[in-house]
Amino acid sequence: MIDGKAVAAKLRATVAVRVASLRFTPGLAVILVGDDPASAVYVRSKDRAAKEAGIAARTIRMPADTPEVLLLAEIARLNADPDTDGILVQLPLPPHIDAVAVIEAIDPAKDVDGFHPLNVGALASGRPALVPCTPAGVMKLLHHAGVQLSGARALVLGRSSIVGRPMALLLLAADATVTIAHSRTRDLAGECRRAEVLIAATGRPEMVRGDWIGEGATVIDVGIDRLPDGRLVGDVAYAECAERAGAITPVPGGVGPMTIACLLENTVEAAVRRRGG
Repeated sequence: MIDGKAVAAKLRATVAVRVASLRFTPGLAVILVGDDPASAVYVRSKDRAAKEAGIAARTIRMPADTPEVLLLAEIARLNADPDTDGILVQLPLPPHIDAVAVIEAIDPAKDVDGFHPLNVGALASGRPALVPCTPAGVMKLLHHAGVQLSGARALVLGRSSIVGRPMALLLLAADATVTIAHSRTRDLAGECRRAEVLIAATGRPEMVRGDWIGEGATVIDVGIDRLPDGRLVGDVAYAECAERAGAITPVPGGVGPMTIACLLENTVEAAVRRRGG
């Protein structure tokens, strides 16, 4: 079992040491629009983790009926604020707000989510960029587990712009042989069986079954869902897949803690790039 909590704790401690060595305090602003319960939990976790690392974090809460123009104005204010190094707008946004327009309004140098088109383009072309936090966290888990990616057959199950596509780019940069599979893929189970490294990011609870896993493969489960019986599960049927996998992440306690830890790392990286070490 790949213990994401333990790896994330080490990364957060490293970030805290780096923050303590700086001549300034990095600043992170998180904007939460509306009162989605899951989003509120995520934002509280990010705020707490940032403050524990010595980052000056603040949450800006806006009502669910906030007009898009006011949200864009708030982003413009934070873009111009010299004490704000990172800006994160918690997704999803209310339906009347265009998420693409909001992401594009964030200064790319402060885009600690790594979603701005300029950062996405830099990642695709192999240039330094602020990388989306979840894929970055997955790469750190693979490194921690000692997975040799060069030449390995890696399958990314899911093609979202938040996880699937940047995940494939990071694996490609690590010299893996990468396939992206999705709902239209023929023989999805067969594609999964051929993978030495499988990253599941479909958003469909327990979609990946045990007989989809090649013997000894590394399985990283990005998904998280609460079932009607209250259990938290991922995209992978854990008990079945763990019998065949050589290494596997649990849900919860796998990728989730890494996402927040990598957000802190991105915030410090953005601060150092803007202000110097």
